[in-house]
Amino acid sequence: MTTNEAAHEEATVLVVEDEESIADVLAIALRYHRFEVMTAGTAREALALADRTRPDAALLDVMLPDGDGRALGRELRAGRPDLALVFVTARDAPAEVVGALGFGDDYITKPFNIDEVIARVRAVLRRTRPADVLPQRPPLRYGDLELDETTYSVHRAGRTVELTPTEYALLRFLVRNGGRIVPKEQLLRHVWQYEHAPPESTVVETYISYLRRKLDTLGPPVITTRRGVGYGLA
Repeated sequence: MTTNEAAHEEATVLVVEDEESIADVLAIALRYHRFEVMTAGTAREALALADRTRPDAALLDVMLPDGDGRALGRELRAGRPDLALVFVTARDAPAEVVGALGFGDDYITKPFNIDEVIARVRAVLRRTRPADVLPQRPPLRYGDLELDETTYSVHRAGRTVELTPTEYALLRFLVRNGGRIVPKEQLLRHVWQYEHAPPESTVVETYISYLRRKLDTLGPPVITTRRGVGYGLA
C-alpha cells in the first residue's frame, strides 16, 4: 500500500446511485480498497445519511429518482464545504461536464472503469484531506448513544461504555445504518470481513449479546432483532 492509499484508508465515501447493480459494484470496489462505504438510492436518503455520518467524499449519480444529483451536491457542499464531490453521469456533453465541475471536484461518465473510479476518489481526497493531517471526525449519534470517532470511545446517556475493538466496530456499523435492519450477512462482511462465512456461524449473535449486556444496563434495550434477517437499533 502506498503512503497516499494508507492516508485515506479510513475515509468514508457516500455512494448515491439508484441502480442497485451499479451501487453494489462501486461499494464492493471501494471497500476492497479499504474505504468505508455508505449507499443511498435517493437524494432524500443521501441527505439523511450525510447529516448523521459526515462522509469525506460523495459519488453522486446525476440522475436520481427524486432530484438532480448536482442539486444534491450543492446542498451537501453547503453544509460541508470540505466534502469531496465526484459526479457519475451517463451524459458527456461539454455543457453537462462544465456544469458539474462548476462546484464539484471531478466527474466520471458511464460506463466507467472501476479502477479509474478508485483513482479519481483518491485524487480528490488528496486535495481535500492532506496526508499529513488527521481529520477531526464529529461524533456519531443515535438516540442517547454517542461514538467518538477520534478516540473510539462510546457513551450512553453521558456514561462511558467500555467496548472491545470488535464491539465498537459492530456498534458503529449499526449506528451508521440508523434504524434500518442490517442483515447478518452484511454484518459479517463489513465488521468481520467474512465474504463466505459458514451458515452455522454464531459470531454475530455472540457479539450482539455482548453489546446488549453492556448497553442495556444504562437504559432501555437499544438493539432490535428481526428474526431470520438481522439486527438494528430501536
